[in-house]
Amino acid sequence: MQREGDDEAWRSIVENFGERAELDDEPDSSSTASPEPPTGQDPYGWAVAPEPDEPAELAEPTPAYVEDEDTYVPPEPPPLPVPEPDRGIAWAGVVGAPLLLLVSLLFSIGLPSWVGYLMVAWFVGGFCYLVARMPKEPRDPWDDGSRV
Repeated sequence: MQREGDDEAWRSIVENFGERAELDDEPDSSSTASPEPPTGQDPYGWAVAPEPDEPAELAEPTPAYVEDEDTYVPPEPPPLPVPEPDRGIAWAGVVGAPLLLLVSLLFSIGLPSWVGYLMVAWFVGGFCYLVARMPKEPRDPWDDGSRV
């Protein structure tokens, strides 16, 4: 059970909590029209853009893109390197043979068994050839692969 002095203290704290707003004049309740905001502001206090002097149809349109004379034009890229013919055939076997077998399987294209064996041999032979042509010595340990 709280004491009477505690209740009175809490009541005074609640009544005097925070600063009270100072109101200039109370608006008449008979007036139903809301006051007009000052020019250049909306009712919420945000600034409003001024009305244009010219009508929209007379104003000159601004171009969406203005081309600079000093634009950067990158140099032509070098042509794509063409692999050596033997490596190209090996890569075609590693990538192309499984794709051809997958397409023939998806579209239910019947292949003779010797064509299937030839594609499997092309894949295995191309993979073994590419592994055999890999460099034998390790890369430079200080080379992080970036080029300038």
